[in-house]
Amino acid sequence: MSNNTDHHFDAIVIGAGMTGGWAAKEFCEGGLKTLLLDRGRDVKHVIDYPTTNMQPWEFKYRGGRNYQDVQHNPVINRCYAYREDTSHFFVKDTNHPYIEDKPFDWIRGYQVGGKSIMWARQVQRWSDYDFEGPVRDGFAVDWGLRYKDLEKWYSYVEKFVGVSGNLDGLDTLPDGEFLKAWGLTCVEEHFQKMVKDNYKDRHVIYARCAHLTEHREIFKQQGRVLCQNRRVCERGCPFGGYFNANSTLIPWASKTGNLTLQPYSVVHSIIYDEEKNQAVGVQVIDAQTKETTEYFAKVIFVNAATFNTNLILMNSKSNRFPNGIGNDQGLMGKYVAFHNYRAKISAVHEGHQEYKTEGNRPTSTYIPRFRNVYKQETDFLRGYAATFYSSRSKIVQGKGVGEDLMTSLLNTRDYHPWRVGSGMMGETIPKESNTLTLDETQKDEWGIPLLKVNIDYDDNDEKMIQDFFDQFTEMYKKAGFTEIKTRDTQQAPGLDIHEMGGVRMGLDPKTSLVNTWNQLHACPNVFVTDGACMTSVSTQNPSLTFMAMTARSAHRAMKLMDEKEI
Repeated sequence: MSNNTDHHFDAIVIGAGMTGGWAAKEFCEGGLKTLLLDRGRDVKHVIDYPTTNMQPWEFKYRGGRNYQDVQHNPVINRCYAYREDTSHFFVKDTNHPYIEDKPFDWIRGYQVGGKSIMWARQVQRWSDYDFEGPVRDGFAVDWGLRYKDLEKWYSYVEKFVGVSGNLDGLDTLPDGEFLKAWGLTCVEEHFQKMVKDNYKDRHVIYARCAHLTEHREIFKQQGRVLCQNRRVCERGCPFGGYFNANSTLIPWASKTGNLTLQPYSVVHSIIYDEEKNQAVGVQVIDAQTKETTEYFAKVIFVNAATFNTNLILMNSKSNRFPNGIGNDQGLMGKYVAFHNYRAKISAVHEGHQEYKTEGNRPTSTYIPRFRNVYKQETDFLRGYAATFYSSRSKIVQGKGVGEDLMTSLLNTRDYHPWRVGSGMMGETIPKESNTLTLDETQKDEWGIPLLKVNIDYDDNDEKMIQDFFDQFTEMYKKAGFTEIKTRDTQQAPGLDIHEMGGVRMGLDPKTSLVNTWNQLHACPNVFVTDGACMTSVSTQNPSLTFMAMTARSAHRAMKLMDEKEI
C-alpha cells in the first residue's frame, strides 16, 4: 500500500463534521490534495434531508417517539433533538455500544456532516476570562492561548458561517462579525430592563446564532438563502438558512478539485513510522466490508469529535508510543469536562396581556456568565451562563367532533399567561478522575476496543446549581414573575453534548498533550482541533471556538509544510 499513489495525499482529515469540514476546506483552498474520512454514510445537502418538508400528519408517530424505540435506545431518546423526524441522523444505542463506568449519555451522529446537522447553532466567542481561568483560579494548566490569538480567526469563521447577533460591548463575551438580529419579545425586553436597572454585572442579550438574516455575496456563492424561521433545523435545512458542514464547508472544499471524500471509513489508528519519527498515515476499516486499507499523508488532523478522537489516539499504539500516539505522560483520556445543564427555572408573567407570540425564531435570549468573573466571590469555582425564553400559548378549546371540533380550534382567541424560563449552562472543572479509557477485552464489530467512560459531577457542580437557583429566583422576583419553580433534572453528564478534553492544550509537554497550535507535542504532524484539545470548558457554547482553532491550525500546518518542518 505504501507504494500505491492512489493512497497518498498531502493531508488526511479524520471526521467530516464541523471541525473536520473546516480543516478540509482550508487545505483544499490551499492547494493540498486532501482525504476526508468519515465512518458514516454520505449526506448531501438538500438531497439527503428526507423529512425536511414533511408535515406532522405524514409521520407515523406525528414526529414524536415510539415506545419500542425508547426501550431499545434509552440514551439517545433523552436528547432534545432526537425525534421521529430526525432519528436517521443519530447513532442508536444498540448499534454502537460503549461502557459506562458511571452514567454518561453519549450523543453521536455518524455521517458526513456529523452533529453539525443537528446542533443547537448557538455561537459565542470566548474571552480572556475563559482562557486565563485555569491559571487565575488554580485548576488545570495554562492554555498558552489567549483571545488575541483567536480574534481574527473568530472573524474569519463568522463571515463564512453567518452569525446573527448584536454588538453588546461586553468584555466577557466579545463582539463579532454579526448579521442583524431578530427582535426580543416584550417580556424579554421587560426582563432585560429589570436586570439592567438592578444589576451592574448582569446582562440579558440576544443569543447569537448561526443563521442567515442578511444576504451576502459569500452566502450566494455557497448557495444559501435566508433563514425561514421554520424551527425544524435538525432535519437539515434545504435553504441553507443555518450553518452546517454539508451546505458550506464540504461543497466548498469539493469544488476546488482537491478533495477526496470517503464515507464508511472507520479509522482504526494512526500509523507511526519510528525511523522517520513521525506519523505517516492512517489505518482504515471499511464500515461495510471490514476490509482494511492504509492511507498516507504528511499531516493528519484528528477531528472525530471529542470521545472518538481520544479513542483513535489511544488505539494508535507503537513501540514508540505503547499507550497511544503522543501519550508519553499518560495524560490522554484524562481531565475530561462538560457543561452542567441540570438546573432549570420557570415562572409565570401576568403582565403584557395585550401581547402574544406568533411565528418562530431560531434562538432565545442569553445571560452571559456573571459569577466569579472579576474576583472569586462564591464558595465554588467559575460560573454559569443561562438562557431566557418567553412565550404565550393559546388556550385550545377541543370541544366537539368533526366540523364542530375544527371550528372550535380555529376560533380560539384566548391565551394563557406568559410563561418564562431559564436553563443553566455551568462550567465544570476538568478532573484527573474524569477519564476515557479503552476496554481491555470488549471490542466493536470492527475489532476496535470499546470506550469506557468514567465521568461524574462533583461538589463544585452542586454548589453552582444552588447558586443558580438562588440568583435566578431573586432575579425573577425582581421582574415580578410568579409561580417560580426550580428543577434539578438529575440528568447524567452528556446531554449538554459539549464534552471536551482528554488531549488538552498547554505549554508544558509534561502536563499537556498538544501545543498552542494544536499539534501533539510528541508528534507534531498530528493536529487535534476538535473538543478533545480543550483545557477547560468555559460557559459558552464551544463550537465557534472549535472552528476558529481549526482554521488557525490548518494555516499553521500549511506554513510548516511549506517550510519543510513537517
